[in-house]
Amino acid sequence: MMKKLTNMQRDALREIGNIGSGNAATSMAKMMQNKVEMAVPDLKIIAFEEVMDMLGGAETTVVANMFRINGNAPGTVFLIMSLEEADSIAQHFSGLELFDCQDDPEPLGVSAIQEFANILTSAYVSALADFTGLHMQPSVPLISIDMAGAVISQGLVEISQANDYAIIIDTVMNVPAKKGMVQSNGQFLLLPDPDSLPKIFSALGISYDE
Repeated sequence: MMKKLTNMQRDALREIGNIGSGNAATSMAKMMQNKVEMAVPDLKIIAFEEVMDMLGGAETTVVANMFRINGNAPGTVFLIMSLEEADSIAQHFSGLELFDCQDDPEPLGVSAIQEFANILTSAYVSALADFTGLHMQPSVPLISIDMAGAVISQGLVEISQANDYAIIIDTVMNVPAKKGMVQSNGQFLLLPDPDSLPKIFSALGISYDE
């Protein structure tokens, strides 16, 4: 379905991503009480079978935060991080000297990763809701540390039966830390439910042809 998106539709989604990045940087800066730099996000629309390759292969271990988007245009969002990135974020936001996602991770560090993911995802969903005027609310994040194939497949089974493509938003954020800058290179996988994209584009005044 999403393969047929027009340039106007893609531009609208990209603009929402830009606004979401700004929201995320502002929210993070307030929490950190310091300036946060956010690069312009790169938006892609890829086939489900390409998602695993994008993450480095089905057997690559990743840290995934999954959100269910409730409201007028429901869907599912994944925020995917590498192990190294998640470890760095956990140490920085929790104050832990050491943290290892794969080696009996401290609950405090796991909570820090979830809070980081929650801030970013809420910023993007808020941008989408404000831009469209639709009510959209992310759930509490569910975190998984597992092979990409196992993590992603669990959330894609039902959606992939109706849709063939996913919206990918690559985001790069530089956060000041004691030992320099912590860079987040998280990847958002936005998976609208089958009826949600027409509602989103209709709210934007953009036609949507099935």
